Amino acid sequence: MVDTMTTPHSREARFDKILVASDGSSYSADAVKVAIGICQKTGARLYPFTMVLSNPEYETIAPELVEKASMDARKHLDSIVARAAKQGVAAEPLRSGDSPDAEIVAAAAEIDADIIVMGQLGRRGLARMMVGDATVKVIGATRCSVVAVPQAGVMWQKRVLLGTDGSRFADAAAAMADKIARAFALPVTVVSALVPSHSEGRQQEGREAVERTTLALKKDGLDADGIALPGEADDVIIKLAKDKGADLIVLGSHGRTGFGKVLLGSVSERVIAKAKCPILVAKTE
Repeated sequence: MVDTMTTPHSREARFDKILVASDGSSYSADAVKVAIGICQKTGARLYPFTMVLSNPEYETIAPELVEKASMDARKHLDSIVARAAKQGVAAEPLRSGDSPDAEIVAAAAEIDADIIVMGQLGRRGLARMMVGDATVKVIGATRCSVVAVPQAGVMWQKRVLLGTDGSRFADAAAAMADKIARAFALPVTVVSALVPSHSEGRQQEGREAVERTTLALKKDGLDADGIALPGEADDVIIKLAKDKGADLIVLGSHGRTGFGKVLLGSVSERVIAKAKCPILVAKTE
């Protein structure tokens, strides 16, 4: 485990139970593929989750439609379980509720999931053309890490890009990046953005965080390099991922200013919105 961590991050270091949230749309199809890929590599058990959106009034007015939706949901879950079985992955289906984000978080807590995998957008996310509302709310509310998979996103196999600013949220991300890099035999690039509006002292903290985290990853036997680059954090991360050929970006849920009632740090949300590869947002206990 990375030796710079100052707080416990046991949840971020586990790959035992993976919950994949799927609404049956093209926005979540690739999330299912990635979730199965994680389970194949780590031996984790897969828990597919989908929604039957309903409420008492709707059930009274159109019970036949609710019943059909339930049957369709069951078929969808069964199809994921069957796909997973063909690839040697054990899976147990889950289904519940009428509020996607709340039910996903509740289902993850019920099974003590280590990671939630879901699409960057859902059926209702198209109009915003950014991060789906449910995705933001799930990341903000759940205790476990979340992988947001964009449409056409694929399983990582080249390089992990780890963003850090030296915060405890970044430490959680570093612990997860360490675990993933070892499990998937991948190199890691650590980056910190030297944001022009930040003070020199704040920028120096970023440089030191890169150096400290890179050294810790190397001590853990990983192929790691680090760099601090000028620019806005999301732009730096997206450009470097492209330049380095990274196909997984790992971030903390917030940065140094990400406290209070904010569900998800603005940098993390902007990176998720722009990235063409999966983003893993690590959570602290």
